[in-house]
Amino acid sequence: MDRPSAEATAPIPAGDFSSWLAEIQGALRGDNDSDVACGTCTACCTASQFIHISPDERDALAHIPTALLFAAPRMPPGHVLMGYDQHGRCPMLIDNRCSIYEHRPRTCRTYDCRVLPAAGLHIDADDRDKVLIAQRARRWEFSHPTEIDTRHHHAVERAARFLIEHRRDLSPGVVPQAATPIAVAAIEIHDLFIDGADSCEAGETGAAGAAGDDTVDVTAVELRLRR
Repeated sequence: MDRPSAEATAPIPAGDFSSWLAEIQGALRGDNDSDVACGTCTACCTASQFIHISPDERDALAHIPTALLFAAPRMPPGHVLMGYDQHGRCPMLIDNRCSIYEHRPRTCRTYDCRVLPAAGLHIDADDRDKVLIAQRARRWEFSHPTEIDTRHHHAVERAARFLIEHRRDLSPGVVPQAATPIAVAAIEIHDLFIDGADSCEAGETGAAGAAGDDTVDVTAVELRLRR
């Protein structure tokens, strides 16, 4: 197997952590899109992913052939999924470009693989469909110009670690199985872990202050995730 070139593994600036965090939180609330420096990367478009589209996304639905959509399981009527072709590619990806970029679904507008390094997580090496996403995610490097950036990054990592370690303490289904949704959940609850992150020193991201995790109430975490 050919090794990735130096260019394909070179670090990519992910931005100041606190600025990125505010942006991704806004995207998760539906206030704005994620502004990802994708360049020519189409990893998320070629990873055998089902794209959820809500009934209120009339613009996206108007630009996607109905033949490509099917009812989303266990969701209310009107919610649909768009699948992928035999190669795992989004059917709207034409000539390696999104043919409906200005009209793409909300799922695509909010997707940001930087959530993985933000939470200190990696996609399972056995998930061959998402190898390119994993490679891209590993290249992102956040900057921490202030103590706030460092504290919040520690808190997100701490939250992700808590979810994984306390999965059995939470109700079934509360903690997602895959790395990406766990990272998103960690971002949504990270403020519960900020106080514990105060003891972390800059440059020790993901390594220090584990004792602070024990002060977070499991019930509070579950209530936040169920909101």
